[in-house]
Amino acid sequence: MGFFDGLKRDTKQNRTTEQEALPSQQEFEQQVEVVERAPEIEDVVVQTREVEATPVPYEPPAPLKSYKDKAPVTHVIGNTKIIAIINQKGGVGKSTTAINLGAALGEMGKQVLLVDLDPQGNCSSGLGVEKSMIQECIYDVLLNDVPIQEVIIPDIAEGLDIAPATINLAGAEVELVSEMARESRLKDAVGSMRGRYDYILIDCPPQLGLLTVNALVAADKLLIPIQCEFYALEGVTKLLESMKRVKSRLNPTLDIYGVLLTMYDSRTTLSKQVVDEVREYFGRLAFTTMIPRTVKLSEAPSFGQPITQYDPKGRGALSYIELAKEVIARG
Repeated sequence: MGFFDGLKRDTKQNRTTEQEALPSQQEFEQQVEVVERAPEIEDVVVQTREVEATPVPYEPPAPLKSYKDKAPVTHVIGNTKIIAIINQKGGVGKSTTAINLGAALGEMGKQVLLVDLDPQGNCSSGLGVEKSMIQECIYDVLLNDVPIQEVIIPDIAEGLDIAPATINLAGAEVELVSEMARESRLKDAVGSMRGRYDYILIDCPPQLGLLTVNALVAADKLLIPIQCEFYALEGVTKLLESMKRVKSRLNPTLDIYGVLLTMYDSRTTLSKQVVDEVREYFGRLAFTTMIPRTVKLSEAPSFGQPITQYDPKGRGALSYIELAKEVIARG
């Protein structure tokens, strides 16, 4: 019983403490009266000043230059070399090579015309061409007999002009089927520019259709980019077979100018194995220069600049400059 007596005593003390902690009715009424007599607190109004947004004036893109506005050529141009950059496999660096090799050659004092024959128009957008401003493109040259001079945009970079492509070119594969001399349309167009450029580079689409056949017929030589990955040589055999057929029937002078290894990563064993296989298969046709896999090369087209402008001191720019030196040395 002593334990329960203690528990009752503690409970009674707790209740007494709680009652003492609570204010009495009289004290509560006095506190309410004090609050009611307290002066009213004025609302604090925070004054804000509305800042009117200054509208940014719309600046329409500058009109595209025409061939007649081209800067004068300051050197004597010898034999024009027409090189098709070709591989039926996509994503191997054809457009990247066309843009950056052309820009590197231009910075070395050469006159270069880049013909964008890919319906995706990556070369055009990669050099900052506003496609909505294009009135006529390489499609009109192939299908509507428009002279190529009328579609060329000159001085897109130092020493570099471009014959751009738009989405209209996607229908050229079907429309060329019923045309006369359908395989030699591009040859007739770019042939008129011989003697005006040191190099004419043709960026080909990633398939062996009529557009690619036009490039094979128009070109003197082929530059084949091959990426340093597992399926590197897949499809190259078919490309070589197509080249032999075109050479025997339509373009007897056609030959391989060089094989370029792209997206090389020295950290991987796979890249080194692909390099060894390509050099063993193609021998001296393989360029000594290899194009590394770099983020800057991927970023440059989004700024509409070749790598020699976007990151002139980087590995990508230096590689394409070395490639341009090799191209010039090969004649």
